[in-house]
Amino acid sequence: MVYAVVRAGGRQEKVEVGTVLVVDRVAAGDKGTVELAPVMLVDGDKITTEASKLAKVKVTAEVVEDLRGPKIVIQKFKNKTGYKRRIGHRQELTRLKVTGIK
Repeated sequence: MVYAVVRAGGRQEKVEVGTVLVVDRVAAGDKGTVELAPVMLVDGDKITTEASKLAKVKVTAEVVEDLRGPKIVIQKFKNKTGYKRRIGHRQELTRLKVTGIK
């Protein structure tokens, strides 16, 4: 069983070939592919964490779609002053499908 832990969108995700994950918006390269930086690689019983060996490893993913996350409502209120403020936010996201670990 081969899997890798990659750095994606400010977080670390465990991925295998065929894994679909949602990360912060990523600009896709040619043909809609993205390369993710590995932090750890597990190949059967062998675990690789050295930076020099991980530099040779490539984890590729294809962009499935660009989407937006759920709306988050931020409300501020101060008592007895009449101060009220309400704003919202929707995070820009990208859905990726891992195509290869080499």
